[in-house]
Amino acid sequence: MPRRIVLHAGFHKTGTSTIQATLRENRKALKKHVALRLRGQMKDLIHATRGYSTWRDPITLTKAQLRFEALLAGLHGMPRRTLVISAEELAGHLPGRGDLADYSAAPILLYTFWQSAKAAYPDTEFLVYLSTRDPDAWLPSAYWEHVKASSMTLSYDAFVERYAGAADLDDMVSQITSRMPCPVHHARLEACQDSPLGPADPLLNLCDIPPNLRSDLIPVHSANARQGDDVLAALIEANRTIEDREKRKVAKQAILSKAEQT
Repeated sequence: MPRRIVLHAGFHKTGTSTIQATLRENRKALKKHVALRLRGQMKDLIHATRGYSTWRDPITLTKAQLRFEALLAGLHGMPRRTLVISAEELAGHLPGRGDLADYSAAPILLYTFWQSAKAAYPDTEFLVYLSTRDPDAWLPSAYWEHVKASSMTLSYDAFVERYAGAADLDDMVSQITSRMPCPVHHARLEACQDSPLGPADPLLNLCDIPPNLRSDLIPVHSANARQGDDVLAALIEANRTIEDREKRKVAKQAILSKAEQT
């Protein structure tokens, strides 16, 4: 039974890739104190949370709950260790997909996960951690991600006009906090960029790691950072002009690969 569960459930484009890379890089050093479950270990669960954020139907919510319970049931004994479950998709899809205009599925999903965790481990402390970001920085980053990873053809101005409300992550934190019967912690990316481990530091603060170990942890470079405006323009041009999905995917990968080499 874990001594504590810390659920890091988003949000997208708030340093989450860097947080998870830091946890992976230091997995061995943290092993005696922290058990990790990261995105690659919960693909089926993430599929369900994304689905629920899109459809908002009770069947998909139940599927997400059962898959979260399966994740907990697969844990080995971990006395005195903190369990960190980290995946931004636990809050649902990144807003900006069609009618998905915000993170309003997140309070429901996280409350459901709290219920399951308390049923499985009634004596284990449960915390939620949410990483956030300044709205004016989040919007271009979210737009970049959609252009890169989907077939989005909206201009940036049109994207902002349609989805600006999703950028108020502090308001969503308030909504989640009001719903959750457990502590909800949060920190802005801008507030921790100069910390020794960057955006991973506020999360690790919740894990009761001995100071001597904490000082030995290895920082990582920012992960999944966006490229320049010229790369963005090339990607959106590919989205607008290449109809075949596979050809578009190959063309965009070539654009990104070239950018990484320069």
